[in-house]
Amino acid sequence: MTRTKTLATSLLSLTAAALLALGAGSGATAAPSISHGTDASTLSSDSASDGRTADYWTPERMKNAVSGDVLATKALTRAQAAVGLADLPVSPEQVFPELGHAVTIEGQKATSSTAPSPAVDRKANAGESPVAHIGKLFFTLGGVNYVCSGNSVASANQSTVSTAGHCLNEGPGAFASNFTFVPAYLNGAAPYGKWTAKALYTTSQWSSSGNMQYDTGFAVMNTLDGQKLSDVVGASGVQFNAARGLAYKSFGYPAASPFTGESPKSCSGTAANDPYNPQYNTQGIPCNMTGGSSGGPWFIGTSSSGYQNSVNSYGYGSNSTKMYGPYWGTVIQSTYQTASTAP
Repeated sequence: MTRTKTLATSLLSLTAAALLALGAGSGATAAPSISHGTDASTLSSDSASDGRTADYWTPERMKNAVSGDVLATKALTRAQAAVGLADLPVSPEQVFPELGHAVTIEGQKATSSTAPSPAVDRKANAGESPVAHIGKLFFTLGGVNYVCSGNSVASANQSTVSTAGHCLNEGPGAFASNFTFVPAYLNGAAPYGKWTAKALYTTSQWSSSGNMQYDTGFAVMNTLDGQKLSDVVGASGVQFNAARGLAYKSFGYPAASPFTGESPKSCSGTAANDPYNPQYNTQGIPCNMTGGSSGGPWFIGTSSSGYQNSVNSYGYGSNSTKMYGPYWGTVIQSTYQTASTAP
């Protein structure tokens, strides 16, 4: 990535072709409805899943799902076309506003006796061993099957999964169909089953304009065999309005070359602000994960037991060495609250 001399020219010259989106959203059949949160409106849509959705995702379809880069690339294209000098930040306070007091929600340990299938060979994973509450997301857009990553998070309904906004909504546009979460996926195995979504939520800023600053979404899952998701796999605690520049460990299932998407990988490092598009308010950590890892969780600290505080969102170029994630401030907190308390 070549840096130009001024902030204005660097923002205007950064094109969508330079962006590596790490997952893709998709098309829904249900009409969206609007619900208003405390600090920002959030938009939800039925995912139109039924008893056939889980069966649709055969091992072959899961393996062949595309790590799409279409939606986030389109969002960046629109954002770049709309950028003018008057839109550029003029002070550090405008670039990185204080969005509220820090808010922490504790996680949940699995209470179910359900155990992974003995057929899962954890030694097959050269990166990370599968984590029960982290998994792959599968969904359909325009007749094409796509893949992202996600994580079970603490919630009042015990059924909420976090991911990137572009993994469940086109930004702007339709919502995903056939939306399914497979915790601890490994080489086609679904040791905790396939969990279908009954509702999808994202920020209005993402669903209306594809604003990369708010590229986060949450899915509320149906029960499976009479059990709720977090009772079976547990749930990560979450934190909003945290300090910037923290140390993180992120997880995901990168599927684009040189990865296969068949096992989880991780990245670790101290977060730094995006120097190319500071108006997105995002932070990046050293990482070379590719398409398919979008929506994977960022944990504060050095393990998957920390509080989740962001998701994999985008990188620059096919050889990107940084992964950027949105700052989880008050707006994303409001969307989380709406999803996590939904019936």
